[in-house]
Amino acid sequence: MVTQVTARHWRPLVQQFQAIVGEKGVVWTPEELIVFECDGLTAFRQRPAVAVLPRTTEQVAEVIQICNRAGVPFVARGSGTGLSGGALPVEDCVLIVTTWMRKILKIDLENQRVVVQPGVINSWVTQAVSGSGFYYAPDPSSQIICSIGGNIAENSGGVHCLKYGVTTNHVLGLKMVLPDGSIIEVGGAVPEMPGYDLTGLFVGSEGTLGIATEITLRILKAPQSIRVLLADFTTVEAAGKAVADIIGAGIIPAGMEIMDNLSINAVEDVVATNCYPRDAGAILLIEVDGLEVEVAALARLVEEICTQNAARSIKTATDPEQRLKLWKGRKAAFAAMGQLSPNYYVQDGVIPRTKLTYVLQEIERLGQKYGYRVANVFHAGDGNLHPLILYNGNIPGALEQVETLGGEILKLCVAVGGSISGEHGIGAEKRCYMPAMFTEADLDTMQWVRKVFDPKNLANPGKLFPSPRTCGEGARTQAQFKGTALF
Repeated sequence: MVTQVTARHWRPLVQQFQAIVGEKGVVWTPEELIVFECDGLTAFRQRPAVAVLPRTTEQVAEVIQICNRAGVPFVARGSGTGLSGGALPVEDCVLIVTTWMRKILKIDLENQRVVVQPGVINSWVTQAVSGSGFYYAPDPSSQIICSIGGNIAENSGGVHCLKYGVTTNHVLGLKMVLPDGSIIEVGGAVPEMPGYDLTGLFVGSEGTLGIATEITLRILKAPQSIRVLLADFTTVEAAGKAVADIIGAGIIPAGMEIMDNLSINAVEDVVATNCYPRDAGAILLIEVDGLEVEVAALARLVEEICTQNAARSIKTATDPEQRLKLWKGRKAAFAAMGQLSPNYYVQDGVIPRTKLTYVLQEIERLGQKYGYRVANVFHAGDGNLHPLILYNGNIPGALEQVETLGGEILKLCVAVGGSISGEHGIGAEKRCYMPAMFTEADLDTMQWVRKVFDPKNLANPGKLFPSPRTCGEGARTQAQFKGTALF
């Protein structure tokens, strides 16, 4: 149970934290804590009581031990780029911020692994090994600012997850601090370890089982050849059909992304790639990699399939700078939405590829029903949708309406056999929709696992799972929904 800590009790705790990490490593004045009151999901805000910035595993352990003794909840935070409220503070909590834990501890090229602290930025890993011909495959769009610790917590993906998998496929081992402050190591330096897969359990647990402080990552040898194709279509449905046909032909591209017309024009207004045709209904970006002869053959097949699906034109880039230019717009798509609207609300659902056309039509219908424009940017190959609902947060009631619209989109994804999250996590935002996917017995079983690691419910409480206090109405709505057919 979480014990309520009164204001007069915080000063002794702050002094204990300062003894561990130094005065500069503890933030607790209200004005300084403003920067920590939300993550990338800015609609939800809550200031922590204290923010602590450790530099080592041992310091993290000592901070958590203090929290455990005092019955104070704690929340881990990396760069704060998460989009589901996973790093959102809870009331009267200690925020453990890992941004000072930025060391690359070991590079082992012979065995293709790197050991890093959780505050290391995603793109730094590739930068550290690219000179030797290696790279780190998971590449979220926020890779130049998001941290490995956050990637671990949310099991982040990226444009190359179609072929190479998400974060969990590239984590070999973890040193982690449990909610009682004890330090354990799970996994190891090789891919297959005996016993329970505790590494797989921890990746994607959203900070509810403890905090990773050292991560052993798998790096890959850079492919001999890479080719990026950009095909444009008059409709999103035609681009979606091309995606299904490419996969159906047995081709697994390194990445395959779709952007609709609204997204295309926003990107061109902001980034000015001059590569994306503004009058296209949608563009399809396909990257193939491997041996040079293999890539050439796959690119020809992809071109044929896109042409068969009425692609108006196809551009190909093999030069690194040109490839980067083609991807630049996709990587900047979320940020570019500011050109179209003061605010946007992004969702993260997953659907079977065969349902793509139907779901996109339904999203358009729902947008018209609620009166909001929806821009679509998504990992087409694995059906991971990112509809961006554009709205003005200064209009009273607008946020509540777009949240409802976002919920309708998630229900739609589940109804067609998909999921409420592909890479952004559940966090505080989607916890009330968990009953749409899981039975009561399923959720109870997950909670049993959580309680083994965190019997006091101190590690990121209120996240991932619904509760009667926060989701009573949402849970009832979802229970009703589960018996409703949409088509």
